[in-house]
Amino acid sequence: MIPPVVVLALFAAGMYLLFRFLPVGYFDFLGRRYLALGLSVAAVVISILSVIRFFRAGTSVDPRTPDKASGLVTNGIYRYSRNPMYLAMLLLLLAWGLFLGNAFNTLVAAFFVAYMNKFQIIPEEEALSAKFGKAYQQYLLQVRRWF
Repeated sequence: MIPPVVVLALFAAGMYLLFRFLPVGYFDFLGRRYLALGLSVAAVVISILSVIRFFRAGTSVDPRTPDKASGLVTNGIYRYSRNPMYLAMLLLLLAWGLFLGNAFNTLVAAFFVAYMNKFQIIPEEEALSAKFGKAYQQYLLQVRRWF
C-alpha cells in the first residue's frame, strides 16, 4: 500500500504537469489565490485536529496498518468526518489546483477521491470493522466518509 502522503504528492505532481503542458483550461477570478490560501489553512487545521485526536486516544496514525489501531476515535472532528486527514489532503489538492488555475485539475482531485476510496479507505474500513465490530459499524452509519 502506498503511503497516503506519497499519493498526495503524486496527484499534486500530476496537477502541475497538467498546468504546465495542457494548453487549455486556464481560469482566473477575483480572490482565486485567497480562496486557495483559505483552503490550505483549513487543511492544516483539520490535519492538526485529526492527529491530536489520535494521539490523545493513544492509537496509531499510520493508515497503512489499521490492524494496529488500539482504539476507535469517534470524537472531536471525527464526529463530522470518518477521514478528516484525507479530507485535508483533498483540500490541499483543491487549493493547489486553484493556485495553478487550470480547470482540469478538478478532475485530478476527483480521481484522488476515487483512488483513496478504493485503495485506502475501503481496506481501512474492512480492517477496522473486523477489529471493532458493531461499534465501528454503528460509527459508519452515523458519520460520513469524507464530509
